[in-house]
Amino acid sequence: MAGVVYEAASRIYPGSPPVKAVDGFDLAVPDGEFLVLVGPSGSGKSTALRMLAGLEDVDEGAIHIGERDVTHLPPKDRDIAMVFQSYALYPHMTVADNMGFALKLRGLSKEDIAAKVAEAAKMLDLTKFLDRKPKALSGGQRQRVAMGRAIVREPSVFLMDEPLSNLDAKLRVETRANIAKLQQRLGTTTIYVTHDQVEAMTMGDRVAVLRDGILQQCASPRELYENPTNSFVAGFIGSPAMNLATLPLTEGGVRLGDVVLPLPRSVLTSAGDLREVVFGVRPESLQLVPEGGFELVVELVEELGADAYVHGKVGDDRFVVRVDGRTPPRMGDNVRVGLRGEGETHAFNPETTLRLS
Repeated sequence: MAGVVYEAASRIYPGSPPVKAVDGFDLAVPDGEFLVLVGPSGSGKSTALRMLAGLEDVDEGAIHIGERDVTHLPPKDRDIAMVFQSYALYPHMTVADNMGFALKLRGLSKEDIAAKVAEAAKMLDLTKFLDRKPKALSGGQRQRVAMGRAIVREPSVFLMDEPLSNLDAKLRVETRANIAKLQQRLGTTTIYVTHDQVEAMTMGDRVAVLRDGILQQCASPRELYENPTNSFVAGFIGSPAMNLATLPLTEGGVRLGDVVLPLPRSVLTSAGDLREVVFGVRPESLQLVPEGGFELVVELVEELGADAYVHGKVGDDRFVVRVDGRTPPRMGDNVRVGLRGEGETHAFNPETTLRLS
């Protein structure tokens, strides 16, 4: 096992002008950590993973696995194992043969291969399927076979590129829990790519958020949620997303409609000469109130059982509020909305997008 270090690594695609799919990527992943790379489509997360795997060139900077500089090494010499979005199983081979194929190429004995495959199959609850072929398996079982093929190699680093995208919602939840538990058991450094920020928040020891090839923030899920470094991270992390609106500053806070929403004194001080800020508040930090607060015109109610999400407008700004699912308002209602408590608001510089604190 080993840690991973990206040192100002860039991947540049030729063009006019050239495109930096990954731009000066600096990141250190300690040995044994489960790191998730997350971002919207085209953010460079899969490219960064493929650079580490040796499937994409590193045009600038360097990449280290443990003490070795692997920047220009071929994939076979990097001691990594990769699980792709597609299962990429050999249809004519049994589960056991699929899992042990890489070991066979290494020249291991049949006894050693069988022992390693049996151990991995037990971890993944695949023992009773070892004699089946992929066509006789469900999607979740095939994905576990792909993971087993990676596990038997005992690599220094596991790389996973959106491995759950082809699974249905229920199976995806179950499988991501199994992957996180398995990684803790094995203790192998793992870098996992996903566009699903809920998946990222529930699986990773740390989460790295990318946008347009640039690392925005890398921190624990809780830190990303409570202290996003800029308005992009604030709006990307959380489901539903944080409410963001550009509002004028006034004494004590920001003005929204006919009310002033308070901001901490430290934020107002750091705002300096700004006349307006990007104000942020999460749906769960708002509540319906009998009086006071600001008026919201309800446009949509998402009923999810225990909770409901109320979507509405205040002037030109849209807000989402989490409410009790048993007594939600109806579409077309006018409701009053207030803050649940102090310290649950955020503010960002509208020019730099950086957090004010």
